Amino acid sequence: MKFLHTADWQIGRQYERFGPEDGPALAEARLAAVERIAKLAVAENVDAVLVAGDVFDAQTVSDRTVRRLFNATEEFAGPWIMIPGNHDAALAESVWTRARRLHAVPDQVVLGLDPEPLLFPAQGFAVLPAPLTQRHTYGDLTAWFDTAKTPPDLVRIGLAHGSVEGILMEGIDSPNPIAQDRASRAQLDYLALGDWHGTRQINVRTWYSGTPEQDRFKDNGAGQVLLVELAQPGAEPVVTPVATGQYPWLQWQQALLVPSDLDQFIQRLEQLGQPSVLQLELSGQLDLSGDQRLRDALNQAEARHRGLLYDASALRLYPTEDDIAELHADGYVGEVIAELRERQDGDEGEMAREALAILARLLLDRKSPGEKS
Repeated sequence: MKFLHTADWQIGRQYERFGPEDGPALAEARLAAVERIAKLAVAENVDAVLVAGDVFDAQTVSDRTVRRLFNATEEFAGPWIMIPGNHDAALAESVWTRARRLHAVPDQVVLGLDPEPLLFPAQGFAVLPAPLTQRHTYGDLTAWFDTAKTPPDLVRIGLAHGSVEGILMEGIDSPNPIAQDRASRAQLDYLALGDWHGTRQINVRTWYSGTPEQDRFKDNGAGQVLLVELAQPGAEPVVTPVATGQYPWLQWQQALLVPSDLDQFIQRLEQLGQPSVLQLELSGQLDLSGDQRLRDALNQAEARHRGLLYDASALRLYPTEDDIAELHADGYVGEVIAELRERQDGDEGEMAREALAILARLLLDRKSPGEKS
C-alpha cells in the first residue's frame, strides 16, 4: 500500500507580526497546502492520507474556516484519517464536535476521536489512533497499541501526536510523551507522528512528517509531506519526503564591515528568486551612502517577498567626512551629528542610529533640486 503522512496544518493560524498584507496571505497558504496534498494524493494514487494532529490551530477558528478546511480535501476521494492534537484536542465540546454539528465533515474524512482500531480492509490497512482529549497529557496515549488486535493480513499503522521520550525534549509543542520503541512493541508497520514541525526520522518505522507549510525560522525540513510505501505487512516502509511548501522561511545573519559585504548582501537578496519569509539580523557599520543602498535593497525585498523582518540594532551608522561635507552640516548640526555618532555605542544606540539616519535624510531632502544627491 501507499499513503501520505502529514501533520500540523494548524489551519486558522494568524500571523499578526507580519502586518495586514502578509499575515492573511501566510494564513491562506496553509489552506492552499492542503489542496496541494489532495492533488499529490491523486497523482501518486495513494490509498489514504494520514493527518497526525493539529489540523486546526485553535478550538475557536470560525465556522467558515472549518468548512474551508474540509472543502480543501475534496479532490482526493479518500480516505483522509485525522486525529486531534494539542491545538485542537477532542474536548467534550471542540472544533470537531462543531464540525460535525455543521455537517462539514465529508464522507471521505474519517475522524479518529476515540482510541480504537479503524479498519480499512478494502485498502488493506488498519489505523490505531491516539487522539488527544486535552491539550497536555503526561501519560503515553499510544500504550494501548501494544495489545490492540487487528487482522493479520492488514498493514498496521499507528497515528499519534506528541513528543518521543528522550529525543525531542526541546522545540516540541506539547509534553505528550510517546515511547521511543512504540512501533516495535506494538508490532506496527509504521508510526505516523505529529507535533514536531520539521521532518524527522526516529527509527525505520517511526517518522515525524512536519508541517506542510513552513511556519518557523528553522532549518528542520519543514514544508514537506511523507510518501510512505509498504509492500506487505511486516515489510520495512520506504519513506520519501515530498516538498509541498509555498514560502520558505529563511533566517540570515549578516555582518556589514566593509563595502564589499554590502555588495554581496544586496546581490544575495536580489538572487533569491522564490518568494520567501525573511528574518534578517544585521550588524557592522555603514556610511550614509551605504545606509541608503541598504534601505533601498530592503524596500525592494519587502515588495518581492511574502514577509520581511529585520533587526538592525547592532548596525552602526558612521558618516564619513565626505558625507558630512555633502550634507553641509556645519556648526550646531555638525555637532549633533558627531554626538549621535558617539551615542550609537551606548545604551541608546539603536535610537541614536535611527535619529542619525533621519537627520541625514532630512538634510539631503533640503538640498536644492539642482544639486546632486
